[in-house]
Amino acid sequence: MPSPDTVEIRRLRVSTHIGVPDEERAEPQTLLVTVRMTPFQGFEGLNDEISRTVDYYAVSLEIEKLAAAHPRRLIETLALDIANHLLANHPLEHVAISIEKHILPNTECVAVHLERQRR
Repeated sequence: MPSPDTVEIRRLRVSTHIGVPDEERAEPQTLLVTVRMTPFQGFEGLNDEISRTVDYYAVSLEIEKLAAAHPRRLIETLALDIANHLLANHPLEHVAISIEKHILPNTECVAVHLERQRR
């Protein structure tokens, strides 16, 4: 079975107040968000019309706004918030979210990954 057609936004930089200690949340941090979206409509039926697909520019703005909306302690919470928002507001059957946080010394990053299906 062929894999589904997907739209991906890779390593979108978002600014947010995030972290477990209050001091960490005091200043905004930059996170990298990757979103892989599987729309209901495969690419064959798009007829080169943006109204038939996922507007990735609009999605990127929504993710930036969602990240900045309020402080969170966990990047896991932000990943879940993004997935729930995208599934509720776009014609998607599946989303995969990865978030990278550059916080630990001697590491490239800490990352979380989640996947959700439309219910």
